[in-house]
Amino acid sequence: MPVSFAEVPTGVSRILVYGVTGSGKSTAAERIGERTGLPVTLVDELTWLPGWVPVDVGRQRELIAAVTSGDRWVLDSAYGTWLDLVLPRAELIVALDYPRWFSLQRLVRRTIMGAVTKSPRCNGNTETFRQMLGKDSIVRWHFRSFGRKRDRIRRWSESPDVPPVLTFTTSRQLEAWLSQVQPS
Repeated sequence: MPVSFAEVPTGVSRILVYGVTGSGKSTAAERIGERTGLPVTLVDELTWLPGWVPVDVGRQRELIAAVTSGDRWVLDSAYGTWLDLVLPRAELIVALDYPRWFSLQRLVRRTIMGAVTKSPRCNGNTETFRQMLGKDSIVRWHFRSFGRKRDRIRRWSESPDVPPVLTFTTSRQLEAWLSQVQPS
């Protein structure tokens, strides 16, 4: 069910950050971890090997199950192939439901800067211009997954079967909320 800033449950210790590709989930998760003291798991670290080789789905499920079996965590995403492991354990969903233009410009800027600077992402992987323009491009993934992820956020917001959903439609809203977040 949707919640307002004032209704955020106190003592929440298992948080899923969810949003479209490029919305800033990892940054938001890290900021939540800093404010709350909760350990943060960046999903890409568990799902990509060096050379952008995907981790086998069965192994991903094992790794995510190990994280979510704990009492305190923040996850920066949840893939559909193991969402069933995360939702029953999460106590709050922080949903980044930003407009496409906003998340897309963030993603393109981040990807270009990564290709220019070769700064490592998950497990030492780096972005390249070839990847950015290729068929498996993260930018293309944004277009393929945007509607599905946004629909999921909106369904969750109306469902009593999932944890409370705190939906942000602007980064200013997220910043205002983060300024109020207290340690768990």
